[in-house]
Amino acid sequence: MHFTSRSTRLQRLFSNPAWALVAAFGTYFCMYGFRKPYTAATYSGVSFLGLDYKTMLIISQTIGYVLAKWIGIKIVSEIKPVKRIGAILGLIMFAEVMLFLFGLIPKPWNAICLLLNGLPLGIIFGLVLSFVEGRKNTEFLIAGLCASFIVSDGVSKSVGVMLLGWGVTEQWMPVLAGLIFAGPTLLFITMLACVPAPSVNDVASRSAREPMTGKDRVIFFKKYAPGILGIVFVYLLATLLRSVRADFAVEIWAGLGYKQTPQLFTQSELLVSLSVLAIVGFAAFVKNHQAAFDFSLYISFVGLAILLLAFTGFNLGMEKFTLMILIGLGVYLPYVAVHAIIFERLIAITRGKATVSFLMYIADSVGYTGYIALMLLRYLAPPTAPLLTIFLKMCLFLGILGIVLIIFTYWYFKYKLKNNEQTTTHIAGRQGYIV
Repeated sequence: MHFTSRSTRLQRLFSNPAWALVAAFGTYFCMYGFRKPYTAATYSGVSFLGLDYKTMLIISQTIGYVLAKWIGIKIVSEIKPVKRIGAILGLIMFAEVMLFLFGLIPKPWNAICLLLNGLPLGIIFGLVLSFVEGRKNTEFLIAGLCASFIVSDGVSKSVGVMLLGWGVTEQWMPVLAGLIFAGPTLLFITMLACVPAPSVNDVASRSAREPMTGKDRVIFFKKYAPGILGIVFVYLLATLLRSVRADFAVEIWAGLGYKQTPQLFTQSELLVSLSVLAIVGFAAFVKNHQAAFDFSLYISFVGLAILLLAFTGFNLGMEKFTLMILIGLGVYLPYVAVHAIIFERLIAITRGKATVSFLMYIADSVGYTGYIALMLLRYLAPPTAPLLTIFLKMCLFLGILGIVLIIFTYWYFKYKLKNNEQTTTHIAGRQGYIV
């Protein structure tokens, strides 16, 4: 009797949305400790074939990340639930070994280690996402998951700055930062392993999220290709801005006149993440899938409009810290909306055989491929303007383009989904069903 009672209490604990939120947030938060601390260093005075060493490191890791996203379209959509935890553990361990080799191998040849570091880490998001999609409170859970990479980006840099301040060399700092995150990583992965599958009510509300075959992926994509591509390209623009803002945060803050401090990165990203979490998490309370889908496009539109406001405010003398907060909001609102709401509710509306992980990896593969192209363009055509000026101009032009894409996507799905509904009603009526 006592054992049964204890088992029931544990089941209730593991089924609590807060448990899944903490587990997913913590696992992905800690993953950044194996990925981003190196960006806190400047790696100045080193170049290879005319390419700045830090830019080369960023490109190398991003190439690994991009390869992971393209490969992940198949892996994360097909992997069976029982294999997810083992895959997460193995991928993180491999990434840490690559950081050790990064410290061991001389510059600039150790850049290949960051490529191999990014390769496994690029798969982890889809595996973690699979634990929280297809639930009644998925928006809130994924918003929390996305908040982890907003906050962790700043925290991981803070850890990197802290280690450099203790006298650790730039080459060995990344692997030591990974060791700092190792213990918490194991704790949160253990919590994630205890998260139960979606309930019967979850499946009835959102549809079952089963492993997909190649045929399943082709059928779903082709049916909604123009709209999906519209979302993907909005995500591409947000990814470009987010990645530049994250990877060159030290240089951008310096351009604004701020000194490099660990607290600076963490404070700004914490404010952005809490704001985005509150706005995007609201969608979990919207029961109607179509209304929630429209809401996600609306807040994406607002986010892109905020970028235009920030650009205007900078030219009018806006306070610099406020500027970075606004840019963070403008970038992360559409970025997180795609992760947490748009694809989730699209699947729930259509009831098609698909997963958010599958659609997100299409978006991520395009997004990170675009970022590599941007980095190479910067290399091939060295800018004459400061990085801050280039970044602000990107906010203006990509913000305008993103607004156009959002409007197209909204009208496409308004027509497509309405047409699907009419077709379903017509067929059901002919067969004698009450609809």
